[in-house]
Amino acid sequence: GGGGMSLIYRAMDVQNHRIVAIKVLRSQYTSDPAFITRFRREGISVSGLDHPNIVKIYGVGQDEDIYYLVMEMIEGKDLKQVLQESGPFSGRQLYPMAAQICEAIAYAHHKRIIHRDIKPHNIIVRPDGQIKVTDFGIARAASEATMTHTGSIMGSVHYLSPEQAKGEIADERSDIYSLGVLLYEMATGKLPYEGESPISVAVQKIQQDPVPPREANPELSEAIEMVIQRAMHRDPRKRYQSALELK
Repeated sequence: GGGGMSLIYRAMDVQNHRIVAIKVLRSQYTSDPAFITRFRREGISVSGLDHPNIVKIYGVGQDEDIYYLVMEMIEGKDLKQVLQESGPFSGRQLYPMAAQICEAIAYAHHKRIIHRDIKPHNIIVRPDGQIKVTDFGIARAASEATMTHTGSIMGSVHYLSPEQAKGEIADERSDIYSLGVLLYEMATGKLPYEGESPISVAVQKIQQDPVPPREANPELSEAIEMVIQRAMHRDPRKRYQSALELK
């Protein structure tokens, strides 16, 4: 497999007799110190995280100009694929998945790690229904000044919080907003904001509230709509203040 920054290989760890996934930084980035720092930071950020709903990182390595992470191998589909195949989830289907995602993010926050790139592509659904959150690629310790620099907005704009879109400091509540967007998409099958460019989506987030979830899916309960709207409040102070509170 592969993403914008890396290639993924299925491999055998001969020392520990287990199948693993190896994430290798694409060759065009190995001469870029900023990308190498970001890649290493992914490994360091999550190598200390040990939670059933977070993909385990076994190690970070370098072999000459090859930079790689050794990770737990997960069989399953990402949440984006599941949504495309099955459409919006009912409340009964939504809760067990959302609860596991909230548990994973709450654990990371407890360890002072902000994900900063929560989106369905980074959530793997195993055949048995277990959720695994992955790709803490732009996570930083919450104690650092986590500034999203204008012109190089990290993460996917559809899921970014308004404060991230404005280039302000991202904290745990920024992840809460992204979880709200995720819940909106899971409950309606649609994204709360659409636009012709990332900039137009970002401007909408900053200036206006999204279409209420029940307009996008009339079968949705009022209670779930209220949860989503509070999680996605444009003012971080008016959101849920923790992932467990959201759960």
